[in-house]
Amino acid sequence: MLSVDMENKESGSLDVKNSVENGRPPDPADWAVTDVVNYFRTAGFEEQASAFQEQEIDGKSLLLMTRNDVLTGLALKLGPALKIYEYHVKPLQTQHLKNNSL
Repeated sequence: MLSVDMENKESGSLDVKNSVENGRPPDPADWAVTDVVNYFRTAGFEEQASAFQEQEIDGKSLLLMTRNDVLTGLALKLGPALKIYEYHVKPLQTQHLKNNSL
């Protein structure tokens, strides 16, 4: 599962670490839609999390999302969409690729 460093919440970024908490599998590829929604709620994006629910974005879909998908496909305000992509989606994708290339 993921633990969240809440000290970075103010900037919109969270440290993502492997752990067993919050009921989510450690690899985002294994997340269900509810895991994705809960991740963004925990990250401080309560309002935007519902867009992931409405679009049925699970972990595999999240890892496939491009910047353009987040900015235009979820109908989010630009500011939160940019933070979500840069501080959450992109780092999760990078972590997933790094963990699976070992």
